[in-house]
Amino acid sequence: MSDIVTIASGDLAARIDPAGAQLTSLAYGGVEYLWQADPRWWNRHAPVLFPIVGVLRNNEATSAQGPVKLARHGLARNYEHRIVEQRDDTVTFELTDTAETREVFPYAFKLNMSYTLTGPQTLKQAFRVENTGDVDLPFSVGGHPAFNVPVPGCDETWEDYELVFAEPWTYDSPTIAGPGLLTYDVVNPIVRDADRMPLTREAFRFDTIMLENVPGNTVTLRGRTSGHGVRVDFEGFPYLGVWAGEGDAPFVALEPWTGHATLDTEDDVLEHKRNITILAPGEVFERAFTVTVL
Repeated sequence: MSDIVTIASGDLAARIDPAGAQLTSLAYGGVEYLWQADPRWWNRHAPVLFPIVGVLRNNEATSAQGPVKLARHGLARNYEHRIVEQRDDTVTFELTDTAETREVFPYAFKLNMSYTLTGPQTLKQAFRVENTGDVDLPFSVGGHPAFNVPVPGCDETWEDYELVFAEPWTYDSPTIAGPGLLTYDVVNPIVRDADRMPLTREAFRFDTIMLENVPGNTVTLRGRTSGHGVRVDFEGFPYLGVWAGEGDAPFVALEPWTGHATLDTEDDVLEHKRNITILAPGEVFERAFTVTVL
């Protein structure tokens, strides 16, 4: 196991674990904004999702290259990522396919995860996927950072927080059908001509909320009294998952995704998944989102 990497600039500091290339801390002025993986609720911080987001039906699919056998959110979060570049304010990791990964995902790939402090209060998390094989590569990527709610030091409760959007809109989220599959047969009303959604446990009764076509590709999670929280900007990601754990978990995850779990109406061919990316041999795919602490 490699040592956790720290990057810092001014009052902003981030820590990343090469195991999974997972962000484990995002602190500003000594205040920790990132969820600290308390196993009472959830023992991860911000896993990297690749080459799937969510679940496949029965954790299996077929593909042009043969069977795919991937558990929830894929394989990247389960492997050590090699550090290929590191400076004071940035670090880049790399994960490539092996005989072991090809047993469950029969494709060649190179995944680079970069974390860069781009402003006095902003972290950029970037994905770079290269198809190093000689056949088309089907995949999705996603982030999964969870944030402390309330922000430490703020005299607020979880219910004092809200999601704020760039403009008023109306949206119904698909819900979970069966073991993690998405369905539009039952929807969850999220907003009605409004630019904000107050946090309530009832809003998460169907587990994860999936937002599509979010105005401006930006969402702010903040306390109504303190104004503290985070803003996530995710241009190029069609979906944002919002997850609040179970019971009284004191966090909210904001998850930019390029794809999502298998729909209950879909077949089990990986290349057929809604919004799956198909990358030709030698081609490169890049996406990035930013987290700004408030």
